[in-house]
Amino acid sequence: MQTLLSLSIALFVGLMLSRLAKLVKLPAVTAYLVAGILVGPYLLGALGIEGLGFTSMDQVKSFSMLSNVALGFIAFSIGNEFRLAQLKKTGKQATVIGIIQAVFATLVVDAALIGLHFIMPDKLPLPAAIVLGAVASATAPAATLMVVRQYKAKGPLTDILLPIVALDDAVGLVLFAISFGVAKALIHGKVDVLSIVLEPILEVVLSLLLGLVMGLLFTFFEKFFHSRSKRLSMSVTFVFLTVALSMLEFEIGGVHIAFSSLLVCMMLGTVFCNCCDFSEELMDRVDRWTAPLFILFFVLSGAELELSVFADIAIVIVGVVYIIARSLGKYFGAFTSSKAVKCEPNIVKYLGITLLPQAGVALGMAIKAKESLGAEGAIIANITLFAVLVYELIGPMLTKISLQKAGEISPEGKVSAREEHKKLLEKGAHHAKHQ
Repeated sequence: MQTLLSLSIALFVGLMLSRLAKLVKLPAVTAYLVAGILVGPYLLGALGIEGLGFTSMDQVKSFSMLSNVALGFIAFSIGNEFRLAQLKKTGKQATVIGIIQAVFATLVVDAALIGLHFIMPDKLPLPAAIVLGAVASATAPAATLMVVRQYKAKGPLTDILLPIVALDDAVGLVLFAISFGVAKALIHGKVDVLSIVLEPILEVVLSLLLGLVMGLLFTFFEKFFHSRSKRLSMSVTFVFLTVALSMLEFEIGGVHIAFSSLLVCMMLGTVFCNCCDFSEELMDRVDRWTAPLFILFFVLSGAELELSVFADIAIVIVGVVYIIARSLGKYFGAFTSSKAVKCEPNIVKYLGITLLPQAGVALGMAIKAKESLGAEGAIIANITLFAVLVYELIGPMLTKISLQKAGEISPEGKVSAREEHKKLLEKGAHHAKHQ
């Protein structure tokens, strides 16, 4: 009862705040994150009333299965953007920009934080500065996708944005593994070539292969069903199954084998949308089915934000430097690379701002660092939490503004379902009157 009550209150608060957000022209994603903070352990949950909000971080983390499934569907939806017809137009540009902006952000943050290390070596060890540079490369696909969907953004910037966000995660994984290996070498005094070179490449390649296999199987089994409801059920089944398989971890000959659920599910969506002739209709039905799940995902993400990081002034200082350096790295990395591949002026001008949101992938990197790097890992985790808190609240709004400035969000906005229904009734009554 308490679990259902907590989730229903989280969903209700998220929905109601989204109405307030609309009045002040903020994206719904921001409202869901704020709702998570309100029902989380630091505010409503601090009252200690079971069922009324989340009373502890452990309780929030107990819903990790919901978050994993939601991320799977988000990645599956982003995979749907990799249609071959579209990739022929933007594939080369997206690849170049995706790699360069991620590497550029890493280099700028590394330079800024290594400089800060010499000013305050006790508060920011060198290994932590190096790893945080790699963490900076990651962009949150979930927030970006939700903003695009909410405002039905369409145009050249939107077309190139989602593939870049998807590619960003693959590049980020490789950069993180390299930086992580260097940091471990600095701490322990020995270099592990396997963890620096082989394991990240294997993770990316095996994730794409697993996604390819699951996509082909999904397309094959969809052919056995003709009703929309059963096809939808099969879609949900395969996303669940793919998320579960992507959690597998094992070792072969001393090499650690793992998968990225985001990359696996993106590949699942990519294969399906290119192999199945009715994929667009089915993806639209999946999007409607997952709407409440996505709201819960963002509310839970908000509840997980550690407000306690504000208590340490050193973390705040390093966090502010990290945010400024990463923002500059993302913006100028996207600006220079998009200009080099001759993108449209609006892409050159606004793309970098849309790449600022940061959440799940960065937090996953920070958690791995915390588990393996001791005190340095704890510093990495706290600074990442601070940055995620800021980026998640501000990032979606900046993405919306950029898409508006680029002319890819219609100023009239969406017509509500209630208004559409009313117009249909009036049209029917008018038609009947003239019969």
